[in-house]
Amino acid sequence: MKKILVTGGVGFIGSNLIKGLKELNFEIVSLDDYSTGLKANELDGVKYIKDDILNINNIVNDFDFCFHLAAQSRVQPSFDNPEESLRVNVNGTSRVMEWSKLNNTKVIYAGSSSKHHKPSESPYAMYKFLGEEVCKLYKDSYNVNVEIARFYNVYGPGENVDERYGNVIGIWRSMIIKGEPLPIVGDGEQRRDFIHVYDIVEGLKKIAFSNLQHQDAWELGTGISYSINNVFQLFKERFNVKCINIPDQPGNYRKTLRENDDTLKLLNWVPKDRLKEHINNIKI
Repeated sequence: MKKILVTGGVGFIGSNLIKGLKELNFEIVSLDDYSTGLKANELDGVKYIKDDILNINNIVNDFDFCFHLAAQSRVQPSFDNPEESLRVNVNGTSRVMEWSKLNNTKVIYAGSSSKHHKPSESPYAMYKFLGEEVCKLYKDSYNVNVEIARFYNVYGPGENVDERYGNVIGIWRSMIIKGEPLPIVGDGEQRRDFIHVYDIVEGLKKIAFSNLQHQDAWELGTGISYSINNVFQLFKERFNVKCINIPDQPGNYRKTLRENDDTLKLLNWVPKDRLKEHINNIKI
């Protein structure tokens, strides 16, 4: 039986990934500090370790695969505590690479589409970029079997409904619960490639279980972009809500869009545009 470690296993993406892996009858272990992940995301039959990512060396490495998802994962909170972003996203990734090097464990690293923008525009973007560079260092210099999966804007079941750690959909869901207007940052014409977490999970599995190696990264986005104003119209149709424009924020990119089709062509990965369906199925 294959043995898999998922770092960040009680978070939004990690918990969905574990559900997908359980269907394949693997032995699964989660490492998470529960700073943003939830105990409610735990599943029977999975071993859960509550610890900091920098303590990964305490885990005996007899794993076949490691999905490294643990991270400080939002742009705006990274401005408040850039040292924590550095500690987790760079130093933590370095520990994972060193840990995997000792026993030849294949690692799939959760990169970010912010790589395609100027990294210095936010601590989050910079330290996720450096996390990718750490992976490439260990791949090229130490022959570690590591693949980078670059995420775009992920949504779906279990997303953070939170004004601080949620994406725009999670933030808006939180505001609807409070009965407040939905904040649109800047002019709302910035565009995002929204990718459903089910497609992320399928992509991660295909990357892990393939012998193909990418010279850069496997891009996990739909290749379709919505403006934030477009997304608001979907929310307005569903909930009859109002909006309020707020000043633009640092690190607020004008556009994210997957343009590299390698994952589709080489791994037969077929993402779906499920955004409207997801919004229409939201229960408040």
